Amino acid sequence: MSNPMPHLSIPAGIVVERRSAASPWIDFTWRPVSLLAGAPEAEPWTCLGDDGTTATFYAGAVTLHLYKTEAGHYRDNLTSPQPSAWVAIVETGGTPPCAIVGATVDPAEGEAMTEPGTMVEAVPLPQAIVREIAEFVARHPIQDSFVKRKRDRADPESLARRSPIHEASDDRS
Repeated sequence: MSNPMPHLSIPAGIVVERRSAASPWIDFTWRPVSLLAGAPEAEPWTCLGDDGTTATFYAGAVTLHLYKTEAGHYRDNLTSPQPSAWVAIVETGGTPPCAIVGATVDPAEGEAMTEPGTMVEAVPLPQAIVREIAEFVARHPIQDSFVKRKRDRADPESLARRSPIHEASDDRS
């Protein structure tokens, strides 16, 4: 089955944080910390700041795809106390240290990205992206949810067995 074409694609950039780990087994932990509106011109893995224990990096660009069938999920996200994007990364153990798995503004899709070894974080949406999503939701009304129809009640008399006497008397008439 092929993926449907998105109705809106929003470019964005991912910022990740490297923090010194208090563990004898690993040196650092990585996690997504923010989303940038638009795709920056900076090269992926440009260091944005380093205080010795925590460093932030521009990890690269992503595209947020919006589909009209998911407009209800986007609306729910926008009406939450903190509209978010879900960003998934995996540590590579090499260079670059992490790879971006994906990003979405659909909470259900964000939950579906969770797999062993994948770090998924909800990061705040920039206001520019919130406005684009709000316009998209306004242009694509929420589709009615599925409603199961109620069946007609069965007539127990129509299912009853007829006695042979009734059938014989019906034949003579």
